[in-house]
Amino acid sequence: MGPFRSWRGDGGPWRRGAVLAGLAVAVALLTALHAKVPNRIGNLGSLSETFLPWLAVFAVPPLLVAAVWRRSGTALLALLLPIAVWLNLFGGLITDKSSGGGDLTVATHNVNAGNPDPEGTAREVAGAGADVLALQELAHGQVDSYRRALAGTYKYHSVQGTVGLWSKYPLKAVKPVDIRMGWTRAMRATVTTPRGEVAVYVAHMPSVRVKMNAGFTANERDKSADALGEAIALEEVSQVVLLGDLNGTMNDRALRAVTSQMRSTQGAAGDGFGFSWPASFPMARIDQIMVKGVEPVASWTLPRTDSDHLPIAASIRLG
Repeated sequence: MGPFRSWRGDGGPWRRGAVLAGLAVAVALLTALHAKVPNRIGNLGSLSETFLPWLAVFAVPPLLVAAVWRRSGTALLALLLPIAVWLNLFGGLITDKSSGGGDLTVATHNVNAGNPDPEGTAREVAGAGADVLALQELAHGQVDSYRRALAGTYKYHSVQGTVGLWSKYPLKAVKPVDIRMGWTRAMRATVTTPRGEVAVYVAHMPSVRVKMNAGFTANERDKSADALGEAIALEEVSQVVLLGDLNGTMNDRALRAVTSQMRSTQGAAGDGFGFSWPASFPMARIDQIMVKGVEPVASWTLPRTDSDHLPIAASIRLG
């Protein structure tokens, strides 16, 4: 017991655990000041912001166990800091903010180009009852399967490149949107609803990767996000909805060109975080429904399909 007692120290509970207290303060500062983490080296800022809600979740429990084991009052008190910061940033997402009175239900799903059952996936998502459905990562050889499966539910549709839009209401002014990729992965259409026109954008941002020699490789995604933000800023229709896989979260500064002018339906009217990826164990909401000029009243995730993403849906109030 001699070495054990010596390692734990003979100081009182307020003199032990200085290192643990320092780690707790560091977690709190990193969570609160995530915008200060530089992106110059491996896009570390964007990487940390992608999984920001999990930082304190993973860090606090082991620090708490260590603080109790060390009988350190200082460390236990310091742990209140990351908890308070986390609640300030994300506590509002825990409560259910949904309500009724929506005029339009929209849904979006990255169906995965390698989906083994495209027709089954289409039927599952269509069964959610959305008035407007956006699909991304449509493999060329599978487009007809999605068209067949959705024809009975949606009278109007358009596919542009690898993204598509299906609607129960007429579409007009349909066109691809250039997000600087060299091929079409975004589109725009006006949906004519009984409550007025809605400009609907569908987008699939370039994928991001974590590489040992390069860090978080997101430069192509960032350029596309800037281009999409420019297109939305020039939109003449006052009611705008963005549906798609943005390969980034609302916390990610690289998506600021979009997030600065639109609201997330999950943040405004969701219940929980609404994580959508990976489908097997969702850890981040990289699939987004964002709005401008309309009021979100509910937002939720849909059951898993044969894709590696979960579909998501939202109800919005128009006019």
